[in-house]
Order: sequence, then C-alpha cells, then structure tokens
Amino acid sequence: MSTAVMNPSVSFTAPMPGLENVHDFTLRSVEGAAGLYALESGATPVRLFLADAAVFVPGYAPPIPAATLEALGLGQSEAPQLLVVLTHAPGSTTVNLMAPIVLNPATGRCTQLVLDGRNYPLRADLNSL
Repeated sequence: MSTAVMNPSVSFTAPMPGLENVHDFTLRSVEGAAGLYALESGATPVRLFLADAAVFVPGYAPPIPAATLEALGLGQSEAPQLLVVLTHAPGSTTVNLMAPIVLNPATGRCTQLVLDGRNYPLRADLNSL
C-alpha cells in the first residue's frame, strides 16, 4: 500500500551524495504511474525518478535509526515513506536499496539513508523483486 505525499516541496536534512549544493526539491507524482515520482530541483537541472517502496518493493523494510526519525520529526510509532531511486537502462530498470530516501510525507523533510551494502544492493533488478 502506498502512502501519499502530502507536501510536494521536500527538503533534505543533509545533502544527497553527489548533490551537495542542492537541498530543496519538488516531488511530483508521475501521472498514470501510482507510486512513481519525479524529484526535481528548481535551482539546478536535476531530476531523479523515485519509487514508493511500498508499491514497487513490497516487504522492503530496512532498519531506520531513531535519530533519523527524530530529525524528520517522526515519532517511533509514525511510519515514514520510503522511496528508492530508479535507474532505467535499455533492457532493465534497477532500484537502489542501499540508499533509500526516508520521507516525512506530512512535512516534506527527508534524508537519504545509506545502509550496510552487504544486505541491500545498490542496483536491484526491479523485475526480480
């Protein structure tokens, strides 16, 4: 089941790796594709496609540190929305399970959490999940 994004403006608590100078984005739904989003920066020509893990990767439930939930303004009983970065290439679409974006859908505050690479692949074939 997908959780809807309530606030299309998102702000990262820390810069995403490789995008150190970009903090504020817009997260817009991709029409006709439930759970698919475009993360876009108005300041620079950056667009990433994100998938709601609840829709595209059922059962994906990486551990989220309490400090991360607190930084996002979420209590232990409040569930964040987990988004994974999609990469499309001819013949395959992969998702990054090693570095999900953890989002407080009510406030738009988010962070990219980098997990231990032994348990979560950087490029998991979407069709095999």
